Amino acid sequence: MGKAISEIKKELEAAPVLKREELYAIYEADERKGVQNIIIKCKKQDQAMLHELARLKEMHFYEEKYQEYSAICGIDEAGRGPLAGPVVAGACILPKDVEILYLNDSKKLNDKKRELLYDEITEKAVAWGVGIVSEQRIDEINILQATYEAMHLAVEQLKITPDLLLVDAVNSPHMSMKQVGIIKGDAKSVSIAAASILAKVTRDRMMVEYDQAYPEYGFAVHKGYGTKLHMDKLAEFGPTPIHRRTFIKNMRK
Repeated sequence: MGKAISEIKKELEAAPVLKREELYAIYEADERKGVQNIIIKCKKQDQAMLHELARLKEMHFYEEKYQEYSAICGIDEAGRGPLAGPVVAGACILPKDVEILYLNDSKKLNDKKRELLYDEITEKAVAWGVGIVSEQRIDEINILQATYEAMHLAVEQLKITPDLLLVDAVNSPHMSMKQVGIIKGDAKSVSIAAASILAKVTRDRMMVEYDQAYPEYGFAVHKGYGTKLHMDKLAEFGPTPIHRRTFIKNMRK
């Protein structure tokens, strides 16, 4: 008597993608419908995984292009556009051979996936850091300069000094090491994508904490961005201490 369908399912699901081909050759002769359905499902999973691995390989393009540099650091920011809260930058140096499945531009991921990736990034990174610049500082020096400052602070948090920065579009004038600006870099470079997740998760967590201090504003929902909910609450209650005065000066009560 052959193996139970449940055993075959367990064996196929536990096997690496490349090993499965050998198992398919063994079990495709099994005429039981349950076995054939498992094989169909696993082959679909294989195709999805191969597609994901190919996508990640493309996202290593810049890291491979500049492989002569020993410490390549990706940098990205979160929070340039909101009406409230800080701007946060992430900086991340990944191992050259790192594989972090589903790593992508933070804006293309849901909250749960970002949180999981944040943990994996901080575990696997050679070095990582975040820089946080407050809404008061943004009002003092403007959002662009505050973004540069956050990027600089993030790099200062690294335990090793990078010799190349891969930056999402905006190069910082405050750092002396070589910089490469990449348009939409958070979707084209694993290092920048990792930095974008560090920045986004850090900022979102801060806005959830602010939601507890100012529960009537809905910060946990809109994270300070100018949504209809936020605009309605701002009109009803006026600004909080974490609102950017230069951003809301034309809409305050």
